[in-house]
Amino acid sequence: MSESSLKEKITESMKSAMRVKDKARLSAIRLAMSEIKRVEVDTRSEQNDTEIITILDKMVKQRRESIKQFKVADRQELVAQEEMEIQVLNEFLPQPLSEDELDSIIGSAIAQCDAKTMQDMGKVMGIIKPQIIGRADMSLVSAKIKALLG
Repeated sequence: MSESSLKEKITESMKSAMRVKDKARLSAIRLAMSEIKRVEVDTRSEQNDTEIITILDKMVKQRRESIKQFKVADRQELVAQEEMEIQVLNEFLPQPLSEDELDSIIGSAIAQCDAKTMQDMGKVMGIIKPQIIGRADMSLVSAKIKALLG
């Protein structure tokens, strides 16, 4: 089995960070690689690009939650560390969707499954999720769908 192209890109970035001795960047990339390897060991299968994007997206979400907690605790050095890690992880994620693109995807998904009420939200999310994984905040998407169906 060959490595996914995204995994190769992350590995190359790690090597590059080692060469230029960028310890902070190297640390963030190593965190990503270790999480990917942990999931591969747990699932006993090599992750493809889509699965890696899901892992990285989850890591970004965890860091955003940590930032909220660190701001409450007034720990600016930890906030800065988490923000730097988010910046590095975002390099490996696809370009975020614009508001218009996101609204278009949501609109077409609602039309595709003929959603009318909140009971149809699961169907709509099932259609949308594969298209936007790693490209939009799912809580924002969920709120938009609730507003349209509510």
